[in-house]
This record gives sequence, C-alpha cells and structure tokens, in this order.
Amino acid sequence: MVEHTSENNQVLVAGKVDSQPTFAHEIYGEGFYSFTLAVPRLSGYIDLLPVTLSERLIDIGKLSVDTQVVIKGQFRSYNKFIDGKNRLILTVFAKDIALKGEDEEIKNPNQIYLDGYICKQPVYRTTPLNREIADVLLAVNRPYNKSDYIPIIMWGRNARFAQNLAVGQRIKIWGRIQSRPYQKKLPNGEVHDRIAYEVSVSKLQLVNG
Repeated sequence: MVEHTSENNQVLVAGKVDSQPTFAHEIYGEGFYSFTLAVPRLSGYIDLLPVTLSERLIDIGKLSVDTQVVIKGQFRSYNKFIDGKNRLILTVFAKDIALKGEDEEIKNPNQIYLDGYICKQPVYRTTPLNREIADVLLAVNRPYNKSDYIPIIMWGRNARFAQNLAVGQRIKIWGRIQSRPYQKKLPNGEVHDRIAYEVSVSKLQLVNG
C-alpha cells in the first residue's frame, strides 16, 4: 500500500484497539478522539501506537477495546507544553478506518512511507553487541507551510550510509512505526515510565536534486 505513492507521508496499520477512545480536541466543530492501537510484530512483540481520528470517519461507539481495525493515514507530530517544556508528540492521524474481518489477513500490519528532509545531523553509534545504529530527524512537509518532524532509526548498512548525510538532504524511507518504553529520571529524583515512538527503516533512497 505504501510502496508506490505520490504522497510524502503514508501509513497503514492494522491491529486491536487497546484503549477506549477519548475526546482529544475540536476544530471547526469537528471532534477528534485518541486511542492506542496494539500492532503485532512477527517477533510477537506488540507495538502500542497512538492514533488520532475524526468522529466523522466512524461511529466512535464501535471502537471498543479489542476491536480489530485497519487504519490508513499519516504519521504526524506537534509540540505540546508539558512539565515546563515543549515536547514533540507523535500520532498516527487516521484518514480512513475500517473494521477488520476475522478472515481478513493483512500480510504487513505496520507500514510507513516518508519523503522528507534531514533537519538534524544524523547520530551514528554502535551498541555493546556491535549493532550499527543511526538516529535521524526527518522533516516531512504538509500543506499550509506545516511540517511533521519524525524521529527515524536506521540499522546496519543503512546506518553507515546515513552517518554521511547532511542536513537539508532529501530522502525517501520505508519501514514501520515502533514503540519503545523507557524510564525518564526527573530532576527531583522521580522516575517516570514513558514511551518513545520512532520509525524503524527497512529501505532508504537518497533523492538527488
């Protein structure tokens, strides 16, 4: 679904509703709700992804916990003022949602395609087990002079290639959205459990010109 497209930000995710949708905000009389979607990996690990959708896409009452759905949309970011500082919030913004039939098989339930510009110098590192990793922040343009800032992570030869990319270069990537739990230690010594979201890249293409 996301292999061949003219749009620069496309997502397909399929899984189970993991939390009851709650009202998030309203824009021009249109209500938006948010919930968490549980998306399985082949390894058996479950990614818990945040979803935002309009009340006009589906009867919200149909989205009870454990309901199977297929969502097409975009991966978006926005800044939110939390604990005295701005934090980058990421969400799957649904443009289409459908209830998934029990006999309907989605071969790849977590796909994303992005076409954007590197906006921060890539950070290359190796893990204690000698796995090569590169962290990249990608700016993906949206209409009305807006951009989404998406953290992406590359592995192996893609990581080696990415370490030499410069700010402003345009790339296309294909991969999946993943959730990663971590612990954040606050200045007062408290430790909070948090979840980071990022795109794990399986395919990378440099766009010249």
